[in-house]
Amino acid sequence: MNKNKLFAASVLALGTMAGGAFAADECGSVTIAEMNWASASLLANVDAIILEEGYGCDVDIISGDTTPTFTSMNEKGEPDLAPELWVNAVREPLAKAVEEGRIVSALEGPITGLGEGWWVTKKFKENHPEIDTVEKMLEHPELVPYIEDESKGAFMGCPAGWGCQPANANMFRAFDMEEKGWVLVDPGSAAGLDGSIAKAVNRDEPWFGYYWSPTAVIGRYDLQMLPFETEWAGSENWDGCIVKSVDDCADPQPSSWTESVVHSVVTADFAKENAVTMGYLENRVFPGDEMNAMLVYMNENQATGEDAAFEFLATKEDIWTQWVPADVAEKVKDAL
Repeated sequence: MNKNKLFAASVLALGTMAGGAFAADECGSVTIAEMNWASASLLANVDAIILEEGYGCDVDIISGDTTPTFTSMNEKGEPDLAPELWVNAVREPLAKAVEEGRIVSALEGPITGLGEGWWVTKKFKENHPEIDTVEKMLEHPELVPYIEDESKGAFMGCPAGWGCQPANANMFRAFDMEEKGWVLVDPGSAAGLDGSIAKAVNRDEPWFGYYWSPTAVIGRYDLQMLPFETEWAGSENWDGCIVKSVDDCADPQPSSWTESVVHSVVTADFAKENAVTMGYLENRVFPGDEMNAMLVYMNENQATGEDAAFEFLATKEDIWTQWVPADVAEKVKDAL
């Protein structure tokens, strides 16, 4: 089942549940998975505050991570809500769970502009507006000279041991980047990757490499993703080769980066019993630029997801009040 069918099946399963107002106490107890990365922590805490203060739910936040949270929702029916579930890691079992009626997708794309890919600095894009795709970038390694051999271009990949490392290595091979004059640079660590970006931006130097959004780094340094001209070459190429080790990927084919699919998912029981709160979840789309700005706030202030949620709700009423009815918005504002 593809992502569109996954969402359609969820909508069909919901039927007419997203209806009118219920008494607040009908919400009952709700468990929310707070995943162990910043954007998901913020989203979980925003949901918790709005559901508790605006809808009268009794909310409990529990720690989560993609695969164990999905497995628990699928097999045990708890937690009730995973606000930011990255589907690629659990695509097939999630599709089966939706098809068989155990899990419902409340929303596809709870954050706009998210995903993985290849990025350049804002200054580079301003200086080279003609370089507006990955393929055009690959023809000009001289624009991003490698510090150890300036006759070659530097492409910053993922640290060894990260899941994105083989994907970048195989994409590097698929696009014949070595033959085009590029060097695949291993940043060594997360700090090395982030440090290479900070150094380039602060010195107005060019940078080209892999990153993902939403993250504080994208928000702080305003990196610009380059689109691929090449179409996605299919799951057999990506899942059967690109994401595997170089030794297990004999013939990687050029491809755009696989689409990052994220859903807010709930258990079927929650969807059936909480029509009003489902209406909120279906409307709750976090603008990507605002999410990245909040992640910068969290990073710079050592703020927790709960801290950031209160900051967001206090300062961005123009965004979140669009997600809920006016009476719910007033209850949340009174509680802040």
